[in-house]
Amino acid sequence: MLSLAGIAGGVALLIGGGALLVRGASEIATRHNVSPIIVGLVIVGFGTSSPELVVNIIGAATGQSELAFGNAVGSNIANLGLILGITAFLVPITIQSSIVRRELPLLLLATTMITVLALDGPLEGKPAVISRSDSFVLLLVFTIFVYISVLDMIRVKSQDPLLSEIALHTNVVAPSEVRFPWFMVSGGFVLLYAGGEVTIRSSVMFAEAAGIPAAIVGLFVVSLGTSMPELATSIIAALRDESDLALGNVVGSNIFNSLVVLPVSGLIGKVNVPPGGVGDLVMSWLLAAVLVPIFFLGKGRLGRPVGAIILLSYITYAALRLVNTV
Repeated sequence: MLSLAGIAGGVALLIGGGALLVRGASEIATRHNVSPIIVGLVIVGFGTSSPELVVNIIGAATGQSELAFGNAVGSNIANLGLILGITAFLVPITIQSSIVRRELPLLLLATTMITVLALDGPLEGKPAVISRSDSFVLLLVFTIFVYISVLDMIRVKSQDPLLSEIALHTNVVAPSEVRFPWFMVSGGFVLLYAGGEVTIRSSVMFAEAAGIPAAIVGLFVVSLGTSMPELATSIIAALRDESDLALGNVVGSNIFNSLVVLPVSGLIGKVNVPPGGVGDLVMSWLLAAVLVPIFFLGKGRLGRPVGAIILLSYITYAALRLVNTV
């Protein structure tokens, strides 16, 4: 119980640190006339995924790479299965064509690439890992995506309302409301580091005490905690009838997890893919792929029945994964 309390406390520090970092960084960007595009893509995107990123960096640095893998992939599965399922069940989601045309294919590509890269080792009789060279490839894909996105936004000469809404829901505030932004940024980093340390240590303690692999703790305990910012943002968006924000938040977070969080961990030290990890990647891919036919056959709407099916699929998968592991 003490280790679970440590995980909860660590995640709370992570979420608080991420929120503080976003507020301070957004204020600094505003004061220096940084483009809202950059604020939306970089500051807000980093802020909502900073808990996963910090947990993975510390996990990789301390040799807990399987926990890092479970956290990144588990967050993706939770975002698509749990968060999107709950959100669609609350309020039907309208799937925008731009998400189906660009972001969703990128997410499918990223998940496919990670799966293929992870299978390199077993095909050669070696353990499944995400190596440094694999990580460079994934980060390069993310860099190209950001570059194309910025060019596209500049070309149309209009700010994407989705970015504005994300900024709103992640506590980006007006200049007059923040007096010491650099202090907030520094405090945010301190909380993130402290939260990451506590979360990793408590997760390892919990895994050892329960006799289960650290990867499973990352997949179903840590990942759920670090996904709380995405859950809060998506539910608020759904209640405000801004379903496009909810879907954009989930897909964007998963792209960041796949092309930044996981490869950054791989740059620090190779990420070991735990037993069943390839199946986790396949599940993540299937949950993303199912949105494509829904867009075409469901007239672009993700309704309550489909949301309930997605949510049930996540619960069933989690139960089977746990039963087969314990």
